[in-house]
Amino acid sequence: MRYSQYYIPTLREIPADAELASHKLMLRAGMIRKSSAGIYSFLPLAQRVLKKIIRIVEEEMDRAGGMQVLLPIVQPAEIWKQSGRWDVYGEEMFRLQDRHQRDFCLGPTHEEMITTLIKNEVRSYRELPLRIYQIQNKYRDEIRPRFGVMRAREFIMKDLYSFDRDEEGLNRSYQAMYEAYERIFTRCGLAFRAVEADSGAIGGDVSHEFMVLAPSGEAVILYCEACAYAANDEKASAALPPVTMEELLPLEKVATPGQATVPEVTAFLGVNPDRLIKTLFYQTDEEFIAVLVRGDDELNEIKLGNLINKPYRLASPEELAAKLELPVGYVGPVGLKDKGVKVLADLRVKTMKNAVCGANLEDYHLRHVNLERDFTVDTYADLRLAKAGDPCPHCGHPLAETRGVEVGHIFKLGTKYSKALGATFRDEDGEEKPFIMGCYGIGITRIIAAAIEQNNDQDGIKWPLPIAPFQVTILALGVEQQAVAEEIYQELTAAGVEVLYDDRDERPGVKFKDADLIGIPLRLTVGPKSMAQGEVEVKIRRSGEELRWPRPEVTSRVLAFLKEENQRHSN
Repeated sequence: MRYSQYYIPTLREIPADAELASHKLMLRAGMIRKSSAGIYSFLPLAQRVLKKIIRIVEEEMDRAGGMQVLLPIVQPAEIWKQSGRWDVYGEEMFRLQDRHQRDFCLGPTHEEMITTLIKNEVRSYRELPLRIYQIQNKYRDEIRPRFGVMRAREFIMKDLYSFDRDEEGLNRSYQAMYEAYERIFTRCGLAFRAVEADSGAIGGDVSHEFMVLAPSGEAVILYCEACAYAANDEKASAALPPVTMEELLPLEKVATPGQATVPEVTAFLGVNPDRLIKTLFYQTDEEFIAVLVRGDDELNEIKLGNLINKPYRLASPEELAAKLELPVGYVGPVGLKDKGVKVLADLRVKTMKNAVCGANLEDYHLRHVNLERDFTVDTYADLRLAKAGDPCPHCGHPLAETRGVEVGHIFKLGTKYSKALGATFRDEDGEEKPFIMGCYGIGITRIIAAAIEQNNDQDGIKWPLPIAPFQVTILALGVEQQAVAEEIYQELTAAGVEVLYDDRDERPGVKFKDADLIGIPLRLTVGPKSMAQGEVEVKIRRSGEELRWPRPEVTSRVLAFLKEENQRHSN
């Protein structure tokens, strides 16, 4: 492809509204242009990258037994109401009505649609298992679309749904998709990690996220360097500390005037934060709930929400004072049951002895508080936010922390949607049974942004070869060098190499800057100095290494370089 005949509207200035490197570079490299908040046009360079990613995904989905379909984007409200998600999904759902005032939505995901399709088509266990996938646009009305295509309102997604007759079949489908995802992200040339994750609004009790590792990633990942454990911070847990064998001391009320926060109380009483019980109050439609965590821990509200499994909110200071007669900053678990408060506690609270907590009286705390003797707990659960340095729940080794960009998520759904939508099949014993389902998503457009976040420098993008828009770029620095550059271009094109030949009438500096910005893996420069010695200048974008290759060997060396790079990313 000749640069002069290709549309690459690069920008010199950094767009004011761009925050992440991927957003800035996709705009500057002429890959995207904003239509409205969270909605983008993909220009020719980006489209080439998208097509390569999609081809890799399709090959691996087909290899894993997937069959491609195309489902409607406009979905009837009835099936969402039947599953119970029409109201639950909230304001992120784009809703519309047709001329007959019937409700529809623009598909944010397709569990309801695919389940309804299979419900109406598949009747017997003999037709199972099924793995059906599609690649198409999804729509979510993000409250704050940002970071370019990283968190957009319109995006391209691959979603596959598995239908099995039993849990054993689901496990096989899940493992097949797990391995397929590993191959996809390896083939895309990305450094990634699969982590245990919360299932969120999709549902199910087992899920894994696939994270492209990048310092700018929104997600925090905790992982063990001694074993295979890894989870995002919404899901991560840690091994419990041992129960201390202390003598239980008498309960003591102590004055703590003006000391309401954890740092203030612990400093005033001369105790460590892990000795303090922190009490937080939440409210559902039916009741107040007190949640206990250690003073050095932070509550994980995702875990709390999964445990409560109903709408809840943080209780206000006014509600605590008016309805429970409790002073903010001095609350504790002792006596809460008498006020009709349900008490939940993190598992680490169960190991505490002779703790400190609020006395439910302004300017006072209690010392030497102990479970069972002084208060009881309705339910214990893992409710804390795990952090780096915590002992691994599998082997006890200290957990490490990194950040990542989520590009894939796989779920074991079980019968969540098949039961809700009445999707059954006749099993071998003649009984009607609900399909056992899984779902498996990949953010196609997100992969582009994640790849750039992981592969860039101050000059621009450093594309992994498998998804680069072109494999090689050729620069001719003067009129005298154009004939040689043209020869190399023709040779490489004939050899099947994807080449962007910069034949523009521009200054060398402009061509060099654009080449680095666009980030094509291999740059060949035909300049007067190198050609005087019968050589071509070579730069490997990924490493920055600069070489000189004899002109007669250029094509063979390019092919050898591409072969070696492709082997690095093969799976």
